[in-house]
Amino acid sequence: MSVRVKTQPLTAEAFAPFGDVIEASGSVDKLINQGRCERYHNRAKLDFVDGEAGISIFKSEVFSLPLSIEMMERHPEGSQAFLPLSDKPFLVVVAPDEGGKPGAPLAFITQPGQGVNYHRGVWHGVLTPLHEPGLFAVVDRIGTGPNLEEHWFTEEVILHE
Repeated sequence: MSVRVKTQPLTAEAFAPFGDVIEASGSVDKLINQGRCERYHNRAKLDFVDGEAGISIFKSEVFSLPLSIEMMERHPEGSQAFLPLSDKPFLVVVAPDEGGKPGAPLAFITQPGQGVNYHRGVWHGVLTPLHEPGLFAVVDRIGTGPNLEEHWFTEEVILHE
């Protein structure tokens, strides 16, 4: 038996229980650089138990739908933001916590210009670009001690359009 999860467009409202959608939308907070640059200020809350924020670059293989996912992970010690370094959409998979395991997954497709920030402790899928180059800037906790929990599914979970 398998669980089928239909993808949906990523919106701030639908994603709010899991984290922040990072995008240039809504009102401009201020104009900077001699009025040539719009600043959309403080669009995600970084949340770390200890350690500090770091910026890393991830380069992932590309995936396609339908897609079978085997596991989800979470980071109990810090939030994790994914900012694509291209204008291509990517897949975002999240799930509510149900007794220390992921509940029913939700799958979102980003629009060009959107990134995400997973709240600390939120179950999420692996980085899943749908197009080359699969290159992302990632802002997350840099610190000592474990900050990764994985859950492997016993039944197949298939994501589809």
